[in-house]
Amino acid sequence: MNKILIVDDEKIICDMLKTELEKNDYDVTVVNNSKDAIKAIEFTHFDIILLDLMLPKITGLDLLSLIKEKSPDTVVIMITAYGSVESAVKAMKLGAFDYISKPFSMDEMLVVIKKAEEYAKKIKEVNYYKKEREQKYDLDAIVGSSKVMRDIKDLITRVAEADVKVVLIEGESGVGKELIAKAIYSSGKRAEGPFIAINCASVPETLLESELFGYEKGAFTDAKATKQGLIELADGGTLFLDEVGDMPMTIQAKMLRFLEERKVRRVGGLTDISVDVQIIAATNKILKKLVQEGKFREDLYYRIKVVPIFVPPLRERKEDIIELANFFIKKFNTEFKKKVKGFSPIAMKMIMQYDWPGNIRELRNVIERAMIFEDQDMIMVERLPAEIIASSNRQSSTESFEFKIPPDGIDIEEVEKELIRQALAMSKGNQSKAARLLNIGVDAMRYRMKKFGFLK
Repeated sequence: MNKILIVDDEKIICDMLKTELEKNDYDVTVVNNSKDAIKAIEFTHFDIILLDLMLPKITGLDLLSLIKEKSPDTVVIMITAYGSVESAVKAMKLGAFDYISKPFSMDEMLVVIKKAEEYAKKIKEVNYYKKEREQKYDLDAIVGSSKVMRDIKDLITRVAEADVKVVLIEGESGVGKELIAKAIYSSGKRAEGPFIAINCASVPETLLESELFGYEKGAFTDAKATKQGLIELADGGTLFLDEVGDMPMTIQAKMLRFLEERKVRRVGGLTDISVDVQIIAATNKILKKLVQEGKFREDLYYRIKVVPIFVPPLRERKEDIIELANFFIKKFNTEFKKKVKGFSPIAMKMIMQYDWPGNIRELRNVIERAMIFEDQDMIMVERLPAEIIASSNRQSSTESFEFKIPPDGIDIEEVEKELIRQALAMSKGNQSKAARLLNIGVDAMRYRMKKFGFLK
């Protein structure tokens, strides 16, 4: 429902506009002066503002300038009983969409508002696509130098250069399937076109068809105007179908027809519309199994599996963990204005041992949380979630103690300091218990506590 703000000092006109616009399903707010209008736009984003030119104290033109400064996407229609070419030209130069003179008919006003709605919609679409293009989604955005990730990057380059029309990305939740889809889009010939994403699992079946294929005016009760579907809107670019395994069977049939003919027919429509769009589908489910269970069309499965890309879980490419961790630490150092260098040796061992069921998304969240609370230059064990520490403890209890020096070497004093810290944490500050945990005497424990600043 579009939000409309009416700014006019004539109560009769305001009441009439509010009543008629609400009958047409608009969310209407009315103010009678510039001061209240400024307050309203401070707290609410309005899609359309009907603004009287002749207001007391602050004129409509002055208020128009302020509105365009604070909310440039809002469409403003000027209203006045003192219509003149000069004031119309000034209003247009300041960014007004249209100009209507009193007295006006409600039919005339509704026509102008409908045009303003279409204009507002186009502005939103342009801004969305502009924002997408400004994002960096090339191969450098994909972190990881393991062999499997190098192979995936090579495949992305080949797919982008060939402008492959249908790609399937498979992998567990959190492995970065959408990032790979955006890398294909950004690296290819469609980078100047739109990138539009939809999660097939999050849209109700009753709405998914109209979201994808659009509808004609009057196709159903609430279809008061023709609406383009996402496939049409992605013309010349890429449509990313996330969680395609959750797409209802009825929609699967229509999607198969589109992939075969490259034409869409809106709900309630009689004509086919040709569309040039790249489809990148992604799923965290095993589509072949869904086909066997009768939950996914076999013909659609083979149609979208033209070029399959499988992204393995993080536990199967642990050599990427350190690189990913350093990437997120650098990101959050900038965001939180911190200078964290990395993980302590023991904490690093723990994150390398952990299986990361939530994959890269879970690793990112763990590092973000740790850096919010960490006040030192290293992320310590106590900043890690309980499940990571528990997982490491379980592994330690079932295997003999083994510590390997990393290829780049290690600071022995950092290791010793970390062991002292952990022992004190486990013993809740009891020096005797901490000493026993490390198999050293209390005096040796106190010496090391002073050495590393745990004891003044």
